[in-house]
Amino acid sequence: MGKFIIEGGRTLTGKISVSGSKNAALPILAACILCRDKCTVKNCPRIKDVENAALLLQKIGAEIKWKGNALTVDSSNINNYNLTDGPADKYRGSIIFLGALLGTFGKAKISAPGGCRIGRRPIDFHIDALSMMNTAFSTTHGIISASAKNLSGEEIVLKFPSVGATENIMIASVLAKGETVIQNAAREPEIVDLQDFLNSMGAKITGAGTSKIISKGVASLHGTEYKIIPDRIEAGTFLIAAAATKGEVFLKNARYDHTRQLCRILEKCGAVIIHDKSGIYINAKKIRLSPHVISTGAYPAFPTDLQPQMMSLLTTAPGLSIIIETVFESRFLHAEELKKLGADITLDENRFTIKGVPYLKAGNVRASDLRCGAALIIAALSAKGMSVVEGSEFVERGYQNIERKLRLAGAAIRLTD
Repeated sequence: MGKFIIEGGRTLTGKISVSGSKNAALPILAACILCRDKCTVKNCPRIKDVENAALLLQKIGAEIKWKGNALTVDSSNINNYNLTDGPADKYRGSIIFLGALLGTFGKAKISAPGGCRIGRRPIDFHIDALSMMNTAFSTTHGIISASAKNLSGEEIVLKFPSVGATENIMIASVLAKGETVIQNAAREPEIVDLQDFLNSMGAKITGAGTSKIISKGVASLHGTEYKIIPDRIEAGTFLIAAAATKGEVFLKNARYDHTRQLCRILEKCGAVIIHDKSGIYINAKKIRLSPHVISTGAYPAFPTDLQPQMMSLLTTAPGLSIIIETVFESRFLHAEELKKLGADITLDENRFTIKGVPYLKAGNVRASDLRCGAALIIAALSAKGMSVVEGSEFVERGYQNIERKLRLAGAAIRLTD
């Protein structure tokens, strides 16, 4: 168990490089096994979740080679469709191998997905959709077994625009017979990135970024080199950290079109934001936080993965702010930890009411999931005095060298075991 030691009260100033997207990397790495060839994924974040995905790839026979932040996956000798132990039960991304294994072997065995304790992660959407594509499923003692002699295209209407289900259907569809249509598809930028990656391998997919995706099955795929998008949640986390410390930061590689909603909220509070192809600049020296009502939801609504960080910022906004969490019913544990630092937060079912306090105080807190950890780091950066944020292993699942990046921008933070 590691922890971050943070001396708060310092203004963030300088340049921070945003890493590649965790949520884009995981399905793209799984999709690499669809071709018996080499795929090089550039701008791949070196984080725990990606390391676990690489272990799963090795488990089924793929060869893995890192060169900086480029990860090459050689699937020439893959020979195993069984992912029921090892890292498969440690992170939620294992479920994304379901469509890839079915597309490659016509069979799959995976463990029920794990990950952060933020609520139920139902896989019904995945199973229902793939069942329509001629897949038979059975579940025994937490092991999901799937078999598809001939994957076939189908029109699938998702009850909810699930990101994971959309990705699994897309990956399974590229080698399926006929045409697959996904209605009410997820629209996240990571879905567009997956489409572009698959098409670079020879797939024929259109519509990603809209609610209707069409995939025409092909006979085979080939290797490719592909650079994934920057991580919009990491960029959002640093934007909020800059606002919380009244800082001035340039986020290299960050994309405004992926963080537009958050940027508009910060601009309403007086932050100056300038963006171009190279990244996003924020000057929050004259920011005046004001209360907000925010509801999380499927893209392009406010992302649930920035809800804890935004709550951390709003703890010192004068007046009453309200955050409504509509995606994960248990994403509230960070509120109790923020209260240890002096925040005034009440929870009624999925509705948080935040009464702004003049300042947060330093203290000892514990992260219970990835984004909770990011929120507590932001709170500790803004609170004067020495704070300890335990549970660094959660943060390291999704942020590459977050303490180093913050130090380069003037934060007093260190990671210790």
